[in-house]
Amino acid sequence: MNERILHKNLAAGRWYELSLAEQMGNIGGEVSRARLSQGKDGERFWGAVARGLELFNLTLADKRWGERRKEIACAYEVFCDAVLGGKEYDSDLESLDRYFTYFALSAMRQRQIALALFS
Repeated sequence: MNERILHKNLAAGRWYELSLAEQMGNIGGEVSRARLSQGKDGERFWGAVARGLELFNLTLADKRWGERRKEIACAYEVFCDAVLGGKEYDSDLESLDRYFTYFALSAMRQRQIALALFS
């Protein structure tokens, strides 16, 4: 199998410097891109899905998350279900997009606090 790494910089180690909220927020960006292109542009849709799955796998490989990997794995499974039509869990990309938005907002807030502390 010929696997192509889509996020080379992140896979090289930068991903493991991000907080969980930042990692999940980045996954959410791909979920959002998949949602916006679903049913409209197959190439963009499947590209976003592939990138999202890669980011999920990088997050699951991050040993810092320990028991939290169960929740990450569950989100991964629900994402796969949504991409394939939501037949197992009645999931959809719109709901997942909302779920991941909270992580992105949390990551932004963490950055704002860090900037305020160090300025």
